[in-house]
Amino acid sequence: MEAGRLQLDKNKLVLLKNILDEIGPELELASIEFEGPFITIYVRNRKALAENQTLAQNIAKKVRKRIVVRVTSDMRLKPEEAKSKILELSPKEAGVDPSSMFFDEALGEVWVKALRPGYLGGKVKASILAETGWRIVPQRISPLESKTLREVTSLILKQAPYRLEFLRKLGERIHRDVVVKNNYVRITALGGFKEVGRSAILVETRESRVLLDFGINIGMLGDPSRAYPIVDIESLKIDELDAVIVTHAHLDHAGLVPFLYKYGYRGPLYVTEPTRELMAIMIKDLIDVAKRSGRCVPFGEKDLATALIHTITVSYEEVTDVAPDIKLTMYNAGHILGSAIAHLHIGPGLYNIVYTGDFKYADTRLLSKSHTVFPRVEALIMEGTYGATLQEERQKAEQRLIEITSKVAEKKGVVLIPVFSVGRGQEILLVLNEAMKEKKIPEIPIYVEGLINEVTAVHLQYPEYLSKRVRDLILEGENPFITENVKLIEGEAPRPDIVEDRPCVILATNGMLNGGPAVDYFRLIASDPRSALVFVGYQAEGTLGRRIRDGAREVPVVIEGKVEVLNVQLEVHSIDGFSGHSDQRELVSYVKSITPKPKKIIINHGEPSALQALYMLLKTSKEIRQFASAIYVPSNLDSLNLTAS
Repeated sequence: MEAGRLQLDKNKLVLLKNILDEIGPELELASIEFEGPFITIYVRNRKALAENQTLAQNIAKKVRKRIVVRVTSDMRLKPEEAKSKILELSPKEAGVDPSSMFFDEALGEVWVKALRPGYLGGKVKASILAETGWRIVPQRISPLESKTLREVTSLILKQAPYRLEFLRKLGERIHRDVVVKNNYVRITALGGFKEVGRSAILVETRESRVLLDFGINIGMLGDPSRAYPIVDIESLKIDELDAVIVTHAHLDHAGLVPFLYKYGYRGPLYVTEPTRELMAIMIKDLIDVAKRSGRCVPFGEKDLATALIHTITVSYEEVTDVAPDIKLTMYNAGHILGSAIAHLHIGPGLYNIVYTGDFKYADTRLLSKSHTVFPRVEALIMEGTYGATLQEERQKAEQRLIEITSKVAEKKGVVLIPVFSVGRGQEILLVLNEAMKEKKIPEIPIYVEGLINEVTAVHLQYPEYLSKRVRDLILEGENPFITENVKLIEGEAPRPDIVEDRPCVILATNGMLNGGPAVDYFRLIASDPRSALVFVGYQAEGTLGRRIRDGAREVPVVIEGKVEVLNVQLEVHSIDGFSGHSDQRELVSYVKSITPKPKKIIINHGEPSALQALYMLLKTSKEIRQFASAIYVPSNLDSLNLTAS
């Protein structure tokens, strides 16, 4: 043990020496701290930073770690002085809001809201640090402000001293040297294998344990054995986890994360910035809906807040140490805003896993298609939701939606589109707005209710994650989601009055008719043959949406605690072409396109028939057989030793 400790100290000393070699005496180095995945260099002479603007980049290149330079607290300007200086140094084009600067005194950061935050990067950011001692974190002022972002910002600022302490403890754990060299990599399926919902994968090495996603199956909430990932296994000790990585905000991937914090986990949660906000929105809504419907989830808002305090955000293509022997890089998945493909680099060249989460290997109006090029890949874990299905082409799907809407408008009916608040809601708004602009649909009201409004605000906050066309519109000051025809419903909605404002389109959550305002609208128009119900997303087993899509025409719904049987006479349409998942063709194409080629392919996240169909296609492909020596379709609780020969 003592020899191992000496080796650990020796490696840390080498790391520190390499850093010290790059720091000139003029900076007056105060300390070097390990803060989570970052190594933070604290200096006293802030003025000298003006001549050392590439210091962090130079050190990062040398030691291959994420480097941050901060000024010691005693050498920073007081917040009021700093505020005046920031306004003086910020270009007018940035449009900084003087009333929206928030100072994190523990980390020496100031969150600055601006109309065009891009103007606050580079030399401006460096000069503000040199002149004030504060590192600015630019945020966008958007036409639709996100209440959730404001709440998350407030929570993080209030907990700043705790976060600094947490990051430093975490940093010591992450940046220690690997003691055991004869490593292995094993994955265990905890949920989302041969099913859709409750996605969770445990990745183990001799040094570390990391969770990939930790979701909840909403359609099975009445049966905890099918609603939640499997946690009662010997190898999963919640308080011993090194990290949790969530690929995106949908509840079947992120919905049970607060449970971990309720039961003792105090480690990091790695997500992209949009995922942090969207996850908070989705989980808060889950808690509220469960309360209203008399169901329960095994955590509360306090546990969600604890999760957010421990969240560390990462950008696409940014290499981040998450454990002594594991580096994480997230790449665009093309599924929803901020969705990520997770690349795990394990050990010094030992093994590389690419986990797709949910992904779309095709460009859409909203997002660019998923990433395919990685430094190394030995194993690919990929979703197969539509492994047996060929979706409509996007253009045909849009045309079908336009035709259905036009016909219903002629009959003075209502088009009800139950949507997932994240992704599909925003894409449908883009399609309808453009169709009305081009006179393909008459200009009729589009009522939008539910989480869609708050989620749309988050999309406007992070345009850099969107497709180039939508991003450019937002950066030019246009709101492509909200036009004159779009009516945002906030607070108590007069739903009976809305359905009488005919013709109209109603976009409402939940996308599977599993709760939310969409169910109430459906109840109001179910017996109207002039109206139409249009599904534009996946309908999971056990949901009301799935039963109606599959042909049920007498369906029970619970309204204010009472069961009401509805006679469904409206038209029912299902348009798969809007899905954020890859279809069979795209899944196979992704495997053929990924670079470098994986030796092992593991398929999850799909009903058994879909996964089996995809398995047979991959296994019988001559091209894929040339590089993939093994293809697996595991069941929940199966473990695979990936490094076994």
